[in-house]
Amino acid sequence: MSRIVVGLSGGVDSAVAAWLLKKEGHEVIGCRMRTFDTEESVIEEESAKAVAEHLQIPLIIKDYREEFKKCVIDYFAEEYAAGRTPNPCLICNRKVKWQSLLTCMNDEGAEYVATGHYAAVEYEGRWCVRRVGNAKDQSYALFNLTQEELSHTVFPLSKFTKDEIRLMAEEAGLSNSKKPDSMEICFIPENDYAGFLRDRFNIADCPGNYVDVNGNVLGRHEGIIHYTVGQRKGLGIALGKRIFVKEIRPLTNEVVLADDEDVFTGSLRLRDVNFQLAPEEKEEITARLIKVRYADHGMPGRMYRDEKNGGYIVEFEKPVRAAAPGQAAVLYDEEDRILCGGFIE
Repeated sequence: MSRIVVGLSGGVDSAVAAWLLKKEGHEVIGCRMRTFDTEESVIEEESAKAVAEHLQIPLIIKDYREEFKKCVIDYFAEEYAAGRTPNPCLICNRKVKWQSLLTCMNDEGAEYVATGHYAAVEYEGRWCVRRVGNAKDQSYALFNLTQEELSHTVFPLSKFTKDEIRLMAEEAGLSNSKKPDSMEICFIPENDYAGFLRDRFNIADCPGNYVDVNGNVLGRHEGIIHYTVGQRKGLGIALGKRIFVKEIRPLTNEVVLADDEDVFTGSLRLRDVNFQLAPEEKEEITARLIKVRYADHGMPGRMYRDEKNGGYIVEFEKPVRAAAPGQAAVLYDEEDRILCGGFIE
């Protein structure tokens, strides 16, 4: 049996992960990160304490507020101000959550860390994350974990559905067994992105022009921080047809609107590519699926080095809809294992 540090968020998934590992005979240590000061974060911390007490495991609370602000919150604001659509969980997992857990693992003389993610980790000559066959699969958000991080990671929930996890939580007598899933970004009050950016970073709403793909002015928008590629609702403009955000141009403060078919793309450029199962030296990678957002069903395609300009290009078998700069493209093989992934430029 192993000594394992489990990230206890306060939710039901991480609680059941800890319970399962203890039930298997492992020595379990809980670790909770303080990342942001909100009423909700205080409630979550009390929930984590209650879980640790019920399971009779120690709980270590680490203050990562400074690191979280620098790596996640500031990044979120900078990306939105630049007209991109950030996914803060992708950055948090790599730069804050796993760093905290691995530090705790080393401090406590443990061998592994564990979380309540719905994903699997495998070794096939290289470490990689594998998709799991249920609607809660979270592998997409784990594409940028490194070989070192994955070699010390276990995902106890990889074989279970959410319904099964809730039943286990009841069996274990956990007080948060019926706690609803959090669907919002943890540091954004009431999911109000624009209000958060305005109040905390003084990023003011700066109205500008809606334009079409030819540059013709169509109307006025409220400020680029209110929009994302592919958006249809909340545009506040009537053109007599369904219209979507195709592009955000921060330099000219323009939001480009287009028909649905114009929001599709057959290729894109990636930055900060992280390689899991596929080795970095491979010049071209063929993927059974490439996901361009968390809830995306994926499209076959390939990724290759751009020898002329540097970096990597992804090409899809068929055009994909609303691949937003700032999100990630994650490539999977025939066995649903992550080959690699990077951020969309």
